[in-house]
Amino acid sequence: MLEFLPQDIRDGLDAARKREFTRKSRLRVQVGEAVFPVIRCWHDGFALDAALTPHLRGLVDVYDGSRHIFQCLIVASLVDNGDLICDFKRMTLVSDRAPLDYYRDENAPVALLPRA
Repeated sequence: MLEFLPQDIRDGLDAARKREFTRKSRLRVQVGEAVFPVIRCWHDGFALDAALTPHLRGLVDVYDGSRHIFQCLIVASLVDNGDLICDFKRMTLVSDRAPLDYYRDENAPVALLPRA
């Protein structure tokens, strides 16, 4: 239905759509010191604004506001309709503590009290 509208109207609607996605989304990608807002995200990739972002490849950090949520390894990025589509090979969740080397039982005591 949008194909019946003049090109300048379509461009304005597309720019408004991108601006709205960027404003609503708190997700951002950080590569070194550069930060790029995420327009939309799905299970094996995300979309960035192609006008603001160079082609990405390699390990990047993804933040939700100021909270580091995961790292992902981008294997392919292509431009589609003004969006830079990034597909990643793996996504690793970031934890605030080191992983355990052993199994911790859920019912184990938190601390042991010495005998008096």
